[in-house]
Amino acid sequence: MSKGETITISKQEYQQLLEYKSEVELLKHQFAQLQRMLFGRKSERFVLPDPNQGVLFDLPEEKAVEEKTEEITYTRSVPKKEKKHPLRTPLPAHLPRKEELIEPDNVPENARKIGESITEILEYTPANIYVRKIIRPKYIVDSTDERTQIAIAPMPLLPIPKGNAGASMIAYILVSKFVDHLPYSRIAKILKRQNLHIADSTLGGWANKAVSDTLFLVYDQIQNEIIKTDYLMADETPIPVLTEDKPGATHQGYFWVYYDPVRKMVLFDYQKSRGREGPRHVLKGFKGFVQSDGYAAYNKLGSGIEYLACMAHLRRKFEIALDNDPKRAEKVLTLIQKLYSIERQAREAELSYDQIKQLRQEKAVPVLEEMEKYLIEENHYILPRSAIGKAFKYALQLWPRIKRYVDDGRFKIDNNLIENSIRPVAIGRKNYLFAGSHNGAKNAAIMYSLMATCKLNEIDPYQWLKKALETIPGYPADQIPDMIPEK
Repeated sequence: MSKGETITISKQEYQQLLEYKSEVELLKHQFAQLQRMLFGRKSERFVLPDPNQGVLFDLPEEKAVEEKTEEITYTRSVPKKEKKHPLRTPLPAHLPRKEELIEPDNVPENARKIGESITEILEYTPANIYVRKIIRPKYIVDSTDERTQIAIAPMPLLPIPKGNAGASMIAYILVSKFVDHLPYSRIAKILKRQNLHIADSTLGGWANKAVSDTLFLVYDQIQNEIIKTDYLMADETPIPVLTEDKPGATHQGYFWVYYDPVRKMVLFDYQKSRGREGPRHVLKGFKGFVQSDGYAAYNKLGSGIEYLACMAHLRRKFEIALDNDPKRAEKVLTLIQKLYSIERQAREAELSYDQIKQLRQEKAVPVLEEMEKYLIEENHYILPRSAIGKAFKYALQLWPRIKRYVDDGRFKIDNNLIENSIRPVAIGRKNYLFAGSHNGAKNAAIMYSLMATCKLNEIDPYQWLKKALETIPGYPADQIPDMIPEK
């Protein structure tokens, strides 16, 4: 073919070329994603380049000048610098102090005290494990009807009836497992260093018994209370589960997580699948707004449910597309950055819900309108199967849900709060790998719900668990809602 020669192709051949190009873009995107997973950064933060910021290494070339040698001598005085001592962080005032008085040797009796030097040192005492020995004296009581009766005090209520583990020990095991993410085998080794030999299976048995017999009552109350709101966030995360159905392999179960950002309450619900029946069962009777990603299982959950989407998921799509189409991706990410700046302004000013709504209507709505216009106009010029094409498709499909957060000051711009609640599950998966059974996964859902709710309300999980395990066995059923860990 000579230079400048025109080739005529049919419409069908042109369409086939577009399909090939789209396929190439898809493969390039998949390859870039694989490289990113192996070698790339994990942060999704997008920072705009500052036009006023100079480039470190691209310096202007210096003109060649004639070299001259010149000898200069001078005398200067160097001021003596005072040596700076590092400042110590003061030790917390709430910690108990054990005073230790050290007198100097050979001090004469007529010496006068002029002051004292005080040094505070942080020390640590290992956990104090002890045996609680309950002694209940028995008495013979003579009766007027010549019958002999034996009087003995009733046994205190225990978290495990007829068990030999108290509330404090079980609380320690549960916090170690579900807050500190330690498997039972590691907890057993820690106790062994203190000369307490307990099999990890026994530790797991105590924990599961306390959860299934006692703590599930509080979990049920959280499930009843959380659907009384009209705004929830929802997400799901996988959990491998050992089952008899798959010897030598694990079943892929799921924790469905629901978060009330107003009351700061979290519910983990274990389901064997990722199907719609999970959220449909939990949200039965719920009326209001559910904020989630674009997963289809959250659609059509009920006639009284409306939906919001997550700006962070949208940002993630365009951040991934930066290598594919920097110009378009940066344009959208810049607009998203403006929206988050408005949210930061509201948060720092500690605005009320009504004030947040007003601020969004004034500042966020114009940005959203600009973004929507740009997405619609540019969508005609991109390949659908490319990374930027997928980002545009995701944005346009969910746009009514994405921009809905400006309608109510309670609504959040994204689902990051619920993703923070899920993070302990990911850490736990790395440490103890899987749940031992479906019942074990259900117990884990109970504990993650209780511990996440404690964390959100800044409640010490150990102290709450100890109190709950001591109190609930004798608590009236109608007062169980009072045990929900809330401020």
